[in-house]
Amino acid sequence: MGAKVYFSPVITPEKVLELYKLLGKELPGKVAVKVHSGEKGNQNFLKPEFWKPMIDHVQGTVVECNTAYEGERNTTEKHLKLINYHGWSRSFPVDLLDAEGPDLKLEIPGGKAIKENYVGKNIVNYDSMLVLSHFKGHPMGGYGGAIKQLSIGVASSYGKAYIHGVGETEKIWSSDHDSFLEAMADAASSVVEFFNKKIVYVNVMKNMSVDCDCCAVAEDPCIADIGILVSDDPIAIDQACVDMVYACSDPGKPHLIERIESRNGVHTIEAAAELGYGERTYELIKV
Repeated sequence: MGAKVYFSPVITPEKVLELYKLLGKELPGKVAVKVHSGEKGNQNFLKPEFWKPMIDHVQGTVVECNTAYEGERNTTEKHLKLINYHGWSRSFPVDLLDAEGPDLKLEIPGGKAIKENYVGKNIVNYDSMLVLSHFKGHPMGGYGGAIKQLSIGVASSYGKAYIHGVGETEKIWSSDHDSFLEAMADAASSVVEFFNKKIVYVNVMKNMSVDCDCCAVAEDPCIADIGILVSDDPIAIDQACVDMVYACSDPGKPHLIERIESRNGVHTIEAAAELGYGERTYELIKV
């Protein structure tokens, strides 16, 4: 049957919480809630108000990490200022995991492209994680979902460059592309291992542009909203989202599919499945 993936075409804050409760997996202890804080100027990222019932329910702390490229989130000072501007720190406790070094190194002995991952050291203060992802396209990964949130999202600023460069930070924008996708799958595996699978994933298929929420200037959404998905399997939930894009009847879908295919985005899912921390087969439970 595969992993259970709960799905609803109704996109509301209350529906996110309803699907989470249906999954029936309680997150123990202190919960790190990974969000995308949104680059300044981006119009598509999901705002704090949308996530508030879910985050309040788990009494979580919103966590983020600095970026590895120019913008308003590449230093602790600028990122914290933007987090407040976007309303995150006005609604929730917030922890910038790599606000101060040194980074925490997570070993990946079975990694396909990299053998270690660098994350913000504050991650050690949490017992479980809730990964809140905005599913959409991505300029490099083809698509962004749960696996990207676990990898690039949780990595420190240095760790992001390390993943992009497949272990050579100076090659951040020039590494072999498929190896970069495999490095993302590797990095995600180390976070799953760190939390001993005490993680729940929410993917929201809304405001789906071909661009990421990290883009200050992003294209507007190209297809209609599809719904909310919740699972405890990061691979299954991403696969289900990709399948839904292909299966939808929206006339704008070729643009998003071209972005996914031109970047070989599904290879991240393939590599993650080979690493074994989830599966591509799933049971879709519509609510």
